[in-house]
Amino acid sequence: MEHAYLELKLSWELFQKAPETLSPPERNRLGEVAAKQDSIEQRILSSEQARNVMVPEPTLRTRIEEIRKRYPDEETFLQDLARIGLDRHSLAASVERDLRVEAILDRVVSAVPEVSEVDAEIYYRLHPDAFDRPEARRLRHILITVDTPQEADQAHRLLDGLRVTHTAPEKFAKAALRHSQCPSAVEKGLLGVVRRNQLYPELESAAFALSEGEVSEVLASEMGLHIIRCDEILPSGMIPFAEVRDRIIERLTEKRRQEAQKQWVKQLMSARQLA
Repeated sequence: MEHAYLELKLSWELFQKAPETLSPPERNRLGEVAAKQDSIEQRILSSEQARNVMVPEPTLRTRIEEIRKRYPDEETFLQDLARIGLDRHSLAASVERDLRVEAILDRVVSAVPEVSEVDAEIYYRLHPDAFDRPEARRLRHILITVDTPQEADQAHRLLDGLRVTHTAPEKFAKAALRHSQCPSAVEKGLLGVVRRNQLYPELESAAFALSEGEVSEVLASEMGLHIIRCDEILPSGMIPFAEVRDRIIERLTEKRRQEAQKQWVKQLMSARQLA
């Protein structure tokens, strides 16, 4: 029963598919991983650290309810359980086992030293490339698609007029809503934050040469004719440490926890082999 639940869980984690849809090679791989995982979990559950670890009933109910909500109705839920050889009782037992393993691993890492702000800043200084903010701009545009030289002339005249008379942000936004034939028209022409290599090459050089609040000349791309407005120039360079401190601490904390758990499990399995 427990193995059925483990295979179901691992099938989705490894292949994003239900076990019955796996190919023979995938099924073999699933069996190998499930057997190894089951062996590790049995060792964890019989360890000294597992003593007195209990799963609160509300926690168990919540986890089972999370599984239940993946299904459209109760009947489908029960049918799927039956298909893999489980019922509500055996599912609860399997989920409780899962939660006990999680709780034991949490206990193992409870003594892991906290990541300090100094630790985070050292990481920040040693990995500058990870915090380098590329040049970016917040842009709007108006696009008019054309099929004939006559349409191109008309579109060019219209856009050339708009770029002179509608430079203010509110006016440009209204013009985009009225005239643009791009889906972004419903967002008043907003392209959002754009970085290098995200625009057509024939648009990029002009867009990144604009000053804040400036509107481009009429530009041509394979989509049609455009004018682009630069709403904001976002600063490039190193992101300030204060902006990323909490994220670094969270990342390093999780890394320490994972490393501590892996080391403990490795020692646990080694001790078993020596016994």
